[in-house]
Amino acid sequence: MRKSERINDIMIYLNNKNYFNLKDIMQRYNISKSTALRDIQSLEEIGMPIFSEAGRNGRYGILKNRLLSPIFFTIDEMYALYFAMITLKAYESTPFHLSVETLKHKFETCISNAHINALRKMEQILSFEVSKHPNSSPLLKSILKMAIEETVCKITYNKRGTVTQFFVQFFNISARYGQWYVTALNFDTNKVQVFRCDKIITVNESTVYFSKPIKELSNLSVNAFKHKGVTKFEVSILSSGVDLFYKEHYPSMQLHIEGEKYIIRGFYNKGEENFIANYFINYTYNIISIKPQKLKKLLQDKISILDSHYKNL
Repeated sequence: MRKSERINDIMIYLNNKNYFNLKDIMQRYNISKSTALRDIQSLEEIGMPIFSEAGRNGRYGILKNRLLSPIFFTIDEMYALYFAMITLKAYESTPFHLSVETLKHKFETCISNAHINALRKMEQILSFEVSKHPNSSPLLKSILKMAIEETVCKITYNKRGTVTQFFVQFFNISARYGQWYVTALNFDTNKVQVFRCDKIITVNESTVYFSKPIKELSNLSVNAFKHKGVTKFEVSILSSGVDLFYKEHYPSMQLHIEGEKYIIRGFYNKGEENFIANYFINYTYNIISIKPQKLKKLLQDKISILDSHYKNL
């Protein structure tokens, strides 16, 4: 390992430590005492806040500092980080309340003009197929914090103008088409429920229920989304419809490929009829067959309503 690589690795190794011994460095990197001392001196020179403690069992300490120690990146790593950063532009909110433009500016102050020009060209060339939403999720950071800390929450939720309270524990945050969603266990119903983050008005810690380990919640089966009176469906599609499925689908459905047949199998709960009809309307001519008959009737009714609407325009 070259010295520059070793110095970078040592910074990462020491980043969360309060103290370390010289032997720790010598043994971990299989280097001599003199080399380890020179490496520590190099760390001090580039700004890592290290101090030494004298004595028989002398050791080194690292001053507590919220700023990360400098870390060196390769050109490919730098491009990868910049690539990840510009994908955030599609979202009105992030869990960190950061301006992507401010973050980009700070990032660019650390690199050469040649690299800045290359990165800006990359941003012009790359495009992302996303649907930008104006919906802000100001509580996203709190939602993430509550999920990490395995905290039971009392939330108020605005659904179509009706405000409702729920006691929940968050365990999965996802993003689709510029919109943030959080999956939680609803303690009142003991069922898994998905909430749109921009519709959550307040989030407060609660002691009404005992929290569960996040691993237990994450291992919940898809069956946890099933309610009483569920309707199972089976929709056969053309191969040209497979891309539509991969672009958008939900935990309640799966694509099965059986030879040259493509079948979407899943279920929908009572009250989700409009949602499932709107979903399959997007497949247009890619649908070959539909089971059960009542799902086919839902689609026919939806098409009839749309036809009437456009005739009356």
